[in-house]
Amino acid sequence: MFKFWGSQEQQAQPPPQEVSSQSWYPPSLGGSPNSSRPSTPGSCSSSGYALQRPTESPSPVSPAEAAGIIAHLKDKSVDELRKLLSDKDAYHQFLLSLDQVKIQNNIRDELRKETLQLARENLEKEPQITELQNQCRIIRTTELAAAQEKLNELERQKEEILRAYSPASLLQRLQEAMNQTEAESETLHQQLLDRETDLGTFVQKYKRLRTTYHRRALIHLAAKTSSTG
Repeated sequence: MFKFWGSQEQQAQPPPQEVSSQSWYPPSLGGSPNSSRPSTPGSCSSSGYALQRPTESPSPVSPAEAAGIIAHLKDKSVDELRKLLSDKDAYHQFLLSLDQVKIQNNIRDELRKETLQLARENLEKEPQITELQNQCRIIRTTELAAAQEKLNELERQKEEILRAYSPASLLQRLQEAMNQTEAESETLHQQLLDRETDLGTFVQKYKRLRTTYHRRALIHLAAKTSSTG
């Protein structure tokens, strides 16, 4: 494709060493005249495809990309090719004319537009975000404080209920009920001795009280035995 590169027409041109020594391109671009084609940079900067610096390693080019670049170069004359190697602006214009570069630049521009649009939308929502933050602050300082106080009160009530219905508390209350029944029985018996009540009434009430007392005593004994066992 570039068989004319080593022809007599090439010999009429300045020596390759002089061109490459004055070129801003890396050795891969301005090297031996026997190279098949000038290499093209593969990296892209924020302003598009950046020109390859001598200290950077060229990015790999796929066969499809290489074929596309060769298609743009095959019809160019030796003078045009040498101009691409020595003229920075000409090389830059050629680079921007490649389809691959155009596609990448279009994608970059679209991403930039989308990013700017998202930034604008976020800025427009800033007052709403500030308002929500203020509401959250009010909730934390007022409603949350009230809810926390109510929660603490419920926790206190729960602890009291748990203490009131604990096995030890239930045994104590059952013992107190037994003592009260025993005291009522003694009072009723004293009333009989003092003739403050008749025998029929005494027997009926005394029987009920003693039945209640013994039932509570049996429950107390069973609960105490099961809790200690």
